[in-house]
Amino acid sequence: MSTFLDKIIAAKQERIADAKRTANMPDLESLAHENAKQPGRLAEALGKSGPAIIAEFKRASPSKGVINDRLDPVATARSYEAGGAAAISVLTEEDFFAGSLADLAVIRDAVSIPILRKDFTIDEFQIVESAAAGASTILLIVAALEKVQLRDLRAAAESLGLDAIVEVHDREEMEIAIDSGASIIGVNNRNLKTFEVSLDVSRSLIELRPDGVLMIAESGISNADEIAELYDLGFDAFLIGETLMRSGDPAGELASLMKAAGN
Repeated sequence: MSTFLDKIIAAKQERIADAKRTANMPDLESLAHENAKQPGRLAEALGKSGPAIIAEFKRASPSKGVINDRLDPVATARSYEAGGAAAISVLTEEDFFAGSLADLAVIRDAVSIPILRKDFTIDEFQIVESAAAGASTILLIVAALEKVQLRDLRAAAESLGLDAIVEVHDREEMEIAIDSGASIIGVNNRNLKTFEVSLDVSRSLIELRPDGVLMIAESGISNADEIAELYDLGFDAFLIGETLMRSGDPAGELASLMKAAGN
């Protein structure tokens, strides 16, 4: 029986195949190298004192449907930056999350803080795309990759100056991420096979945190008390999307969360 993740990956494989057929690879690779950054931008942004927030621009999700399709990406990104976000995550998956690389490209031109391309990265082509579009970070989901793929894609990202967040959902995946040499690990509280959410995932996996690795809690975080609790447990940063996108005032909501959490 296929899971949500299986369906998303199948759709992504078709998208990649279509994109490869139409892409001008010399131009795309040239732009990717032109945009190449020094890796570590995200780590530097998240490593400052106090809890850091990665604010997400996300139009929809498979579990919640349309979250907010009215917000302008540029205005939202600027409000996130003004509200104190350490970085911005842009959901670019097209078929299930209503995202696009176009959102990332316009946001990149509007803000100066690091930008994460949040997508289901399974092919080196997507890393070239990400760099060409101006991303500074990509997401590598352990559940979607073989161990060799994980290492190869992280190396390809770093060769273009991109940081990589290695995302995990359970103890086995956490061990794989650590063994892969990940320097930034994201713990997703949402099970990508069932889309159920529980902060107990973060509470459990933080016990396995290696020295020198930045830890990000993702999904299901909706208030300052949760941020404060997980920060005290050892998380450095928090990726928050739905709470902000549903708010009528994303910048105000972000500032309120940060202030209440003690930042």
